[in-house]
Amino acid sequence: MKLKNLLILSSLLLLILSACTKEEDVINNQGSETENPVNSTENVELEVESFVYNGLNEIYLYKSDIPELADDFFSSSNEKNEFLANASSPEALFDDLTASFDRFSFITDDYNSLEERFQGMSGATGIKFGIGQISGTGNVFGIIRYVLPNTSAAAAGLERGNIFTEIDGQKLSSSNFSQLIEKESFTINVGYVENNQIMLTGEEVNLTDETYTENPVYIAKTFEIAGKKIGYIMYNSFIANFDGELNAAFNDFKANGVTDLILDLRYNGGGSVESAKDLSSMITGQFNEKVFIKEQWNSRYQNFFENQDPEALINRFDAKLRTGEAINSLNLSEVYVLTSASSASASELIINGLDPYINVVQVGDKTVGKFQASVTLYDSDDFDKEGASDNHTYAMQPLVFKSINAEGKSDYVNGLEPDIAYVENLNDFGVLGQQDEPLLEKAINAILGRSQSNKSSVVRLDFKQLGESGMNNIEYQRMYIQELPAINE
Repeated sequence: MKLKNLLILSSLLLLILSACTKEEDVINNQGSETENPVNSTENVELEVESFVYNGLNEIYLYKSDIPELADDFFSSSNEKNEFLANASSPEALFDDLTASFDRFSFITDDYNSLEERFQGMSGATGIKFGIGQISGTGNVFGIIRYVLPNTSAAAAGLERGNIFTEIDGQKLSSSNFSQLIEKESFTINVGYVENNQIMLTGEEVNLTDETYTENPVYIAKTFEIAGKKIGYIMYNSFIANFDGELNAAFNDFKANGVTDLILDLRYNGGGSVESAKDLSSMITGQFNEKVFIKEQWNSRYQNFFENQDPEALINRFDAKLRTGEAINSLNLSEVYVLTSASSASASELIINGLDPYINVVQVGDKTVGKFQASVTLYDSDDFDKEGASDNHTYAMQPLVFKSINAEGKSDYVNGLEPDIAYVENLNDFGVLGQQDEPLLEKAINAILGRSQSNKSSVVRLDFKQLGESGMNNIEYQRMYIQELPAINE
């Protein structure tokens, strides 16, 4: 992330922006200079706390909802320093200075780990799973959604649909599952669902944690059905490092003559805004330079952009990846998007951003409801990693703008509702990428104009979803930008 310093010269009112400095003047609603509430004479012992306050005071989307973040809240630097000194920890201060309704801003004391995760690198036992509780009982279980290749789980022969009820011999419960799934390596028992019951095999599998970089393009294939060529891609995270692999999949779709597309985002919790924009450009291609989404920042930044560089608030469909590679576009006028209660942020951005332009048919379950993006702030004069303090590795990921599509739609706090509703049935989980996998089959039937298959005879295990793998990770269900918009001088 490269955040440029902003200098407001009183005589010429020239600007350069990316994030603000702690020691220099920052933009305000009138474009005049304002006294910075924190300066370089701060107590060294409050270094991290000062960083937390400065970053949120400057760029937090919901700054106006936090009285202490108002520029004139403290009457003196001493008063502000006393406030910071009263915080029990930087994390506690961050919590106090972020809105109660904000589920997504976070702080970390290890930005190196955060950066690795944004690149798709993490420890992995090899299973991606959901956690559920059978309705009317205290029975809690894990269901494997998919298995990562070349991991201990794949070597053990685990597969989608396997059930586990214990971790390291400890029975899962609604009160302990969140802690148990945090373990880096663990043993699970193995079972399956049959006739609405969990059947245990007596087998146990030891899963080891290994450094792993996950390719989010999990499946990409073309079906030829009833004279149609239907592309299917299961994409599990918007990771910038794999934009090339995503683009290559679309190149194959073009070569195969794909005329219809099914985009499977059912387990995709989000990621890079730029990757979402590029994926939308791969699906279409005929809307180059038109508005994909608009951004709305806090009042200070919003006024600044609107008055000085309104183009900085607009993300447009484009023809190239961030690497300069040409985007492979299908020029489609319709896309089918598979979703679940785990689809969030950048996944929802695809649906909302494309909706004004083409027919977006959402198949599956209601999504999470996240429409805000964040950016990484480091403890440096301009919040860039370059020049960051050597005394600690804290970084923040505050929400900085909300996304709005070309027709003004945003604030879908309750999620996006499907056009064709279907919640995965553990008694009929199916094999990902096969035509008869139930959720995929729903989309194929809609494309072909077939009546939807009636599987009411298949018993449904009634359960409540409690969580899923990765839910405790700091990057869980995040949507982010690499840098603040550039300013055209």
